[in-house]
Amino acid sequence: MNRVSLKMKLTLLYTLLMTAVVCGILVLLFSLGNRQILSSVQSRLRESVYGASGEIDWDDGYLEFDGDLDELENGVYLSVYDMDGSYLYGQVPSGFPQDTPLQDGSLRTVRQNGQEYGVLDLYVSVRDYGYVYIRGVASVSAAEEGVYVIQNTALILLPLLVIVTGVLGYFMTRRTLMPVSRMTATVRQIRQEKDLSKRIGLGKGSDEIYRLGQTFDALLAEIEEGFKREQQFTSDVSHELRTPVAAMMLQCETLLQDDSLSAQAKEGVDFLYQKVRYLSSMISQLLLLSRADQGRQPVVMEPLDFSELLEMSAMEAEEMAAEKAIKVSTGISSGLYVKGDETLLIRMVMNLVENAVNYGREGGHLGISLDSDGTWIRGSISDDGVGISQKDLPHIWERFYQADSSRSKSTSSGLGLSMVAWIIQAHGGHIQAESVPGRGSTFTFFLPEYHSDTRTC
Repeated sequence: MNRVSLKMKLTLLYTLLMTAVVCGILVLLFSLGNRQILSSVQSRLRESVYGASGEIDWDDGYLEFDGDLDELENGVYLSVYDMDGSYLYGQVPSGFPQDTPLQDGSLRTVRQNGQEYGVLDLYVSVRDYGYVYIRGVASVSAAEEGVYVIQNTALILLPLLVIVTGVLGYFMTRRTLMPVSRMTATVRQIRQEKDLSKRIGLGKGSDEIYRLGQTFDALLAEIEEGFKREQQFTSDVSHELRTPVAAMMLQCETLLQDDSLSAQAKEGVDFLYQKVRYLSSMISQLLLLSRADQGRQPVVMEPLDFSELLEMSAMEAEEMAAEKAIKVSTGISSGLYVKGDETLLIRMVMNLVENAVNYGREGGHLGISLDSDGTWIRGSISDDGVGISQKDLPHIWERFYQADSSRSKSTSSGLGLSMVAWIIQAHGGHIQAESVPGRGSTFTFFLPEYHSDTRTC
């Protein structure tokens, strides 16, 4: 039941509730109807029988009966019997048992062959003659036939009523929950596009769903404002730190060239210099990412021979890999072009190459490949180093995320892969990572190919 949507749950609940209400009303109406029919039959019997008591006279030695006794009025059959129960005059419905005993003032029902009759006997006195019985008989079953027709019709129409109720309930529920669907779609879009400026915007309304939408919009506004302040703070701090860090690097370089310093002092200055360089690199990456977040990082798009760019990166990779005796192999297809920012793309490739060298094993292997399917350029950089655990793999693109200790390096800021992901995205591509701990990692990126027939010479 948890997999059923709220819209369907409400529709089922509404349909079941309405069906139960309709069935309850029908049962109540039929019950009251049957009682009303019996009461109506009894009332007509009394009216007809008591009214007929004055329509019998004795004249010249004969009983005279009014013609009304022989007419069917209000569905009541009237007949007259003497003291011995012998039939004298009137009508009796076909099928009514003639041997039904006479009972003065007794209003009762008699069943015969599946038929039900209402019976009323009245013991009356006829002047100069004596006493006779007037019997009134009315068919209860005939009166109930109309109710049975309505009942059967209702039972036949009940499934149709359930279907109509369900359909109407579905559309009513869908319309009611439409703002909820809109909220869900907006939040999903915000997550996909990372755009906190979007709002649900349900408009004016006073019900609970509209108030929920307004609360969401207010919350998004606060989150966006806080995120902007954080971006601005990061940008300001990174910018302000660049000057003193650059001064420290310059001072360290000057001291390292001073021959009057002892070897021990130079060793200390060199250690400090490496740390300052690492700090400068991290500040540069932070500044670039903060500008990218604010949409202020320029991306100069121009046709580039990406094959040539990757070949040059592979040559630099060989120099870096030589320190760890890592063998670099390439499989780069020539003449593959992209439209992009050369500086950013070089930084992207070198970040991946540096990662492969830093986390590759001594005497291992580093592979660089590039090919195309006619639409996308597919580049791959792989190593056979320590690898990345499955629990860390989904988070490697997050800023400042540090994986397990086997991949933690003192020179790693946790910003490199975040920058790689942004650069790829800024060029309309995407990147993925595959890794097996202890066996290495493969980073594969895809960029739209810029075809030769669209290039300008």
